[in-house]
Amino acid sequence: MSVSAAPLAAHASPSFATRHGAVNRPLWIWLVIGLLGYLAMPWYAQQDANGLLAAGQVFASEQTGNGLMQAAAFGRPWLWLGLIGLVVAGAASLMPAGRRQGAVLLLGGGLGLLALLASGFAIGARGWAFEWLTQSLGELGTRQPGMGWGAFLALASLLVLAAFGLARRGYFKGDLFVAAAVLGCGSLLALFIVFPVLKALGAAFFLEDGPFSLAVMWERIAQERNFGLACVSGGQRCGVAWNTLFLGLMTATSTTLLGTFMALMAERASRRYARPLNVIALLPIITPPFVVGLGLILLFGRAGVVNQFLEYAFGIPPTRWFYGWFGVWLAQTFAFTPIAFMIMRGVVQGVAPSLEEAAQTLRASPFQTFMTITLPLLKPGLANAFLVGFIESMADFGNPIVVGGQFSVLSTEIFFAIVGAQYDQGRAASLAWILTFFALTVFAIQRGLLGQQNFTTVSGKGDSGIAMPLPTGVRRVVHSIALPWMAFTLIVYLFALAGGFVQTWGRDYTITLNHFRTAFSVEWGQFGVVWAGTAWNSFFTTLKLAAISAPMTATLGIGIAWLLARTEFRGQGAFEFSALLAFAIPGTVLGVSYILAFNVPPFELTGTALIIVLCFMFRNLPVGVRAGTAAFKQLDRSLDEASVMLRAGSMQTLRHVVLPLLKPALVAALVYSFVRAITTVSAVIFLVTAENELATTYIIGRVGNGDYGVALAYCTVLILLMSASIALIQWLVGDRKLGRRPAAPAAH
Repeated sequence: MSVSAAPLAAHASPSFATRHGAVNRPLWIWLVIGLLGYLAMPWYAQQDANGLLAAGQVFASEQTGNGLMQAAAFGRPWLWLGLIGLVVAGAASLMPAGRRQGAVLLLGGGLGLLALLASGFAIGARGWAFEWLTQSLGELGTRQPGMGWGAFLALASLLVLAAFGLARRGYFKGDLFVAAAVLGCGSLLALFIVFPVLKALGAAFFLEDGPFSLAVMWERIAQERNFGLACVSGGQRCGVAWNTLFLGLMTATSTTLLGTFMALMAERASRRYARPLNVIALLPIITPPFVVGLGLILLFGRAGVVNQFLEYAFGIPPTRWFYGWFGVWLAQTFAFTPIAFMIMRGVVQGVAPSLEEAAQTLRASPFQTFMTITLPLLKPGLANAFLVGFIESMADFGNPIVVGGQFSVLSTEIFFAIVGAQYDQGRAASLAWILTFFALTVFAIQRGLLGQQNFTTVSGKGDSGIAMPLPTGVRRVVHSIALPWMAFTLIVYLFALAGGFVQTWGRDYTITLNHFRTAFSVEWGQFGVVWAGTAWNSFFTTLKLAAISAPMTATLGIGIAWLLARTEFRGQGAFEFSALLAFAIPGTVLGVSYILAFNVPPFELTGTALIIVLCFMFRNLPVGVRAGTAAFKQLDRSLDEASVMLRAGSMQTLRHVVLPLLKPALVAALVYSFVRAITTVSAVIFLVTAENELATTYIIGRVGNGDYGVALAYCTVLILLMSASIALIQWLVGDRKLGRRPAAPAAH
């Protein structure tokens, strides 16, 4: 028996060379990528040009030279260290997989990575980047500009090879993909969120040209202007920190409740409202924020319709009652309810009907079932929606500046500290520290409340149950709140967008299309179509950059959510908070921090389209992370475990098992990142150039010139564009299928 079995076993087991090649194939791929970075791409960034177009000139000149030429011929010997790191990692790739191979990989990848980063930060466009290096080592004759495509490829390769080394040493359970994903995502978060934010926030500890001092920061934070309580003791105003905290809690509560009611109505109430609800609920996020503010002013402002009616009907003289915290709260509720709706809709879809059917089998009433089964399973979504609404409220700039009046919040104070006559970067940084503290506190409270509770509803077991319709009382409450809000939304937008179709709002209400012709006229010239309208350049640029950034944002957000939900590693809490940090920082501060961080070597990105794409990505990243996290909490780990037991790798499991069940979260991330990239204002106001003008900056320019008709006409076009884009995204991604039967219609 043993004699006959031996040949079979020998035939069944692959050869050592085959197994060795399969195990080390990822190492060879990334080694090739690193060598391509050194040999085939310009090492340094090309000013006023795309570095990819200079790939054929890497042996021609110093400006376009590759890493090898820069080290060997142009007097930059420190670049040899990165190449040496690749050679060491290449030697490790020829070794059998194991801890020894991991040590050599970690040595090569880590050595090369640290050497290139250290030289990049230490040596800049004028020699040594730090004065103490100049004093210690003397003047450096060699200069180096910012890193280009070649350097980025080499750095990425060395980072991934170092991650593979950690996995071979036993970290991350030996999974190469998880190790590379954690270190890769962590590096992106550190480089494009933590690094620029800390560079901007560091100004809180310094006086102008002064030394580091904690007392300076404390003095700036503890000002009466920030934490004063005069409004409690009979005064007129409280500090801007308390204003921001109160407004954030109010907005988070209202947006979470409205988003939940809308999600329940779309999924569990009358199905005839689902389609119009999907359109109306998303209106506020597919328009620039000041459009909502303008519509509310036309309704409730001093010369608005409501005040005019009150004066006509009751003799009440018009006042500015709308301007203040109430106006800001109402505008923010409009603006951020769609985010809560998108998050909650995916969570409502994920509630397993079998659990509700089991409760009804035990003779629970529909209301008892809803309160004891359905509602508790919505806790992850409720917590995530509240957190996102709170942070969005604190970081919001557009609505407080439009309808805030004398009601000041931290974001507007930061803006005036940066761009106002005072230009006090230290005060702006100290206020940003307060925002970060508030965000961290709410984040900690959320984690403490949810704890280790289990909210799994989607498992590997078949579930063909029918989702329970809402109880009659709950359905009436949902309808009585959601339907009037939908009608209110339509009214606000009708008033706001009507300005694009009249000659001059407030004076001449003659219907006209001249505003659209000014912005989007098309002519036929000698050489074909001529885009003669003044808005076409900004329109095409915005569409291109948003289309590039949205898939990258959604992919990175869902990937980070998967790492947080399905893997365990040291520093996971800091990893998660850094992913959410972009929301805790006002867009204005983020834009300024990008200028400060990426205006000098080693990363010179200011003035390019790439920095705008990166700002879009990491500004909008938290929504994808939170939506993905809420969805993952509903997916049973047994699905992943079953895939692994069938010998699928982590990447295969993510692609074929997890992603199809994350379609609601994926739609939320794609839609939100795309529309926010088109409508954002504060985060990119300092990053745009004449070459890379965006739709929002064009509109702001028109508003500044008093040309409201063209601005509102542009907004109308953006609404149509993004409505079509949302429909296309939902069609491409599709719906998640959890059972064989459709949801039950609501009882009437």
